[in-house]
Amino acid sequence: MSVPVEIRTTRLLLRPWRSEDAAALHPILEENWAHLGPWIPARIATPAPIPVLAERLSGFGADFAAGREWRYAMIKSDDDEVLGEVGLFPRSATHRVHYADADRVELGYWLRADATGRGFVTEGAHAMLAVAAALPHVSCVEVRCDARNAPSAAIPRRLGFDLTATIAERGSSTEPPGELQVWTKAVPGT
Repeated sequence: MSVPVEIRTTRLLLRPWRSEDAAALHPILEENWAHLGPWIPARIATPAPIPVLAERLSGFGADFAAGREWRYAMIKSDDDEVLGEVGLFPRSATHRVHYADADRVELGYWLRADATGRGFVTEGAHAMLAVAAALPHVSCVEVRCDARNAPSAAIPRRLGFDLTATIAERGSSTEPPGELQVWTKAVPGT
């Protein structure tokens, strides 16, 4: 199985994260913690010192090269500005798994607040659908998002996904219960 190491769209360069991206990513995470923190895993959204962040990004690159998951830095092609991330994560019906055990992939994405509303995530996600279509034994792509995150739920709707499940989630001591939406799209040719 081979996924492209670099993808160019009309406005974006998508490529695996590199440790040297830490200096550019650090201020983005700091400035966008309130924007990203409620919606994506803390291990991704939490600002960290640049050396720690460089190690995290190096790990993402190693996972990409090993085919465990494919996280692409989303970069504006005209000025090399880091915008966010788009990626594919092998999974089964119940959780993320090794690719060999996957029958689907989860499409994930995040975008810095000052770049929202301009179609960057839709453009990057569309490119990920083409990557997913080339993966052997993958039958569908899923997007999983909190029902309260309307901008995130708009992406699969825009790309022709179907809302196939809504799962009640327990709240925590600091957050109320929520609902996880599962959006699904069949991979062409399956």
